[in-house]
Amino acid sequence: MSGQPKPLPADSVEAVQRALGAEHAALWVYSLVSAFLPPSFDAPLREGTTAHRARRDATERALAASGATPRPAEPGYRLPQPVTDQATAITSVVAAETDATVAWRAVLERTDDAELRRAALEALTNAAVRGTRWRKTGRIAPTFTAFPGKP
Repeated sequence: MSGQPKPLPADSVEAVQRALGAEHAALWVYSLVSAFLPPSFDAPLREGTTAHRARRDATERALAASGATPRPAEPGYRLPQPVTDQATAITSVVAAETDATVAWRAVLERTDDAELRRAALEALTNAAVRGTRWRKTGRIAPTFTAFPGKP
């Protein structure tokens, strides 16, 4: 979904809407956890926020170009546990990145459109890499998932 968006295949719109929801949620999580992480985390927080914001914006443009109304962000999102410290902040970011991989994999499974598949694969891959980096930082095992996006 780079450059000028083209209409999405009708059977893919719902999956793309769900992926948009995962992007909204990831942005919310990154914003929340920034209050619980020291300044040494500023660069990965900024990188994740920038990537999810760009993906969200491109997804909204693609949905609008298809005649669909992009769903807005929720006022808040459910986390795996309350964020109270660095460890729970990192766990929450990992969960957000994992949710993004699941959502974008669902897009891959619901379209044959080459451009949409490229965008979904890029989104899935980038979220999986960020998730792995956060798992490594938080010493969360396993550090990586063998099949990112597999529910």
